Amino acid sequence: MEEEASRFDDHAFVPMVSLEMNVAVFKSQWQFCDEITEYLSDILGQGHSDPARYANFLSVAANELIELAFRATNGRGKISFSLARSATYNRLRIAFPCDEEFRRKHMEAGSGEIQPGLDDGSGRLVTKSDGALLSNLATIFGAVIHIEKDGADGIGIIADFPSAEDFQ
Repeated sequence: MEEEASRFDDHAFVPMVSLEMNVAVFKSQWQFCDEITEYLSDILGQGHSDPARYANFLSVAANELIELAFRATNGRGKISFSLARSATYNRLRIAFPCDEEFRRKHMEAGSGEIQPGLDDGSGRLVTKSDGALLSNLATIFGAVIHIEKDGADGIGIIADFPSAEDFQ
């Protein structure tokens, strides 16, 4: 349990890349979701025995998270994407402004973490459809996904993916 909690400690991770965009520009073209996913996934694949396979597999999860941000952001401010690496995990963090209703649904009291193999189902963390999406991503990719408050009007989605290449 202590190991899981410490995984969200940024001090254990070394930054790899960071990208920040104006939300209005990001939302101007759906295609940006795919382009950002490809860019980030190629970087995630570095250092693996089969970089293309690892990047390809994780691009599915990264794309779903980026598309969730595309749908959820309120069109104002900046959206940021960052990758970091620890000895055993790769971290994708997406931070963006969103409407109060969306943030409230995602930040209600209770656990802000979805672990592999767990179905949140409580409604405390995410809306029903987003909850199923995040739970499925956590299960398929062996990831831990955490949602946190980011500034006065935003949220951050943090997904830790195992560096090991033993995908199910």
